[in-house]
Parts: sequence; structure tokens; C-alpha cells
Amino acid sequence: MMLEHLGQQIRQLRIRKGKGLNEFAKELHVSAGYLSNLETGKSDTIKLDILEKIQEELKVLPIDSTSSFSQRMKRIEQHITELEKKDPLYAEFLLQNIENSIEWFKERTK
Repeated sequence: MMLEHLGQQIRQLRIRKGKGLNEFAKELHVSAGYLSNLETGKSDTIKLDILEKIQEELKVLPIDSTSSFSQRMKRIEQHITELEKKDPLYAEFLLQNIENSIEWFKERTK
């Protein structure tokens, strides 16, 4: 299970950084019980904003080098969708750059 693996990574990195469970839960604005459930794989969902906070604190993403392409694309889509709500122009800029890069690469490899 992907979240179980992520939870193990979060716990290891949290401990390595010397952060206690309660301390880190407060930083994330979640309960210690929720964080514990996440770390032990008892929680099967995680909100994107919490995942982003964890990433900022622990630099846990990418989850691992074996993450599937579709999982990575889904994360990118979620980030761009959230960004589009906050800053539509920047989201459009990113999408145009991705599209232009793909077209450039396709032309280059013909």
C-alpha cells in the first residue's frame, strides 16, 4: 500500500530530524492520533495540503524512485488544479510550458 510506505518514510524522516510525534503534529495542524495513524498505515487517505506541509518540512517527495508514472502525473495534476484556483495565470503558464516542451521534444526526435 502506497500510503503505508509513505507513512513509514514520514516517521523515519521525522525521527531523523529529531521531531517528536506531538511536536510535528502541531506543526502540521493535525492531531497526534491522525499523524500516528498515517505513519503506521492505519489511515488510507491524506489531504493534499497536509502532504504539502509534510513535504515542506521533511522533503519526503518524490515518494520513491519506483513511483509510477501515472501516480506522478496525478500529483502534478492535483498541484496544477490547486494552483489554478489561486493563480490561474501562473497555472496557464506552467501548462503552456509543458505543452511547448512536449512539442519541441517531438519535433527534435523525428
